[in-house]
Amino acid sequence: MIKAGKGIRRSDILVILAMAVFLLPFFIFPSVYEEYRKVNSSHGYLLAFVKFAVLATFGECIGLRIRTGRYYQPGFGLIQRALVWGFLGISIKMAFVIFGEGAPYMLKTLGIAFPDPNPSNILRSPDFSALKLLSAFAVGVTLNLFFAPVFMIFHRITDMHIIEHHGSLKGFFTPVRFGYQLTHLDWNSMWNFILKKTVPFFWIPAQTLNFLLPEEWRVLVAAMYSIILGVLLSVASLMEEKRI
Repeated sequence: MIKAGKGIRRSDILVILAMAVFLLPFFIFPSVYEEYRKVNSSHGYLLAFVKFAVLATFGECIGLRIRTGRYYQPGFGLIQRALVWGFLGISIKMAFVIFGEGAPYMLKTLGIAFPDPNPSNILRSPDFSALKLLSAFAVGVTLNLFFAPVFMIFHRITDMHIIEHHGSLKGFFTPVRFGYQLTHLDWNSMWNFILKKTVPFFWIPAQTLNFLLPEEWRVLVAAMYSIILGVLLSVASLMEEKRI
């Protein structure tokens, strides 16, 4: 059985410092934040790819650290995981548009009155209100019930594909055996932990909070949430190992 590494190491301190250096400029220098807003506005999907390729892959490295005591090991497939996360980031950006616009409109069709002809504008308002909270909650619920399960299962299948080919870049570009991977997926962990527990108790509240934030921050915050996802997946993996 693989045991999680214990204790804080020099590599952990270096990782924390690197994260601080990466994030602090956004909060310290207004020009950095303004430049981010411009790029995010004009190249939102490209930036979504970059955010998830960097931050979500980092989350998986943290998950590996929890399981093995190392941030990287042979066969991990760092580049492949970054590519997968990048394209998943684009899909998340698309989902944010679909559900961010559609969920408030759904509330309108249920008879809830909005002050603007476009119900989703309530989520762009700088002011907090009960209606804005309800709209954000509607986005969090619909996003995580209709999109998140497919997203999480697809991500797990790509993980299994990378592992099957021992982190080989050449193997990564071979056809994915979706039918085979689906039949060998750990459905007990997927349902009892990932879907049944993390979705209602973490992801719905987390995305509700996310949609209360300014629009330009949502994909970045979602990418940072994916760091937490890496930790959660590692916890699920350790739970499965204990059962074995």
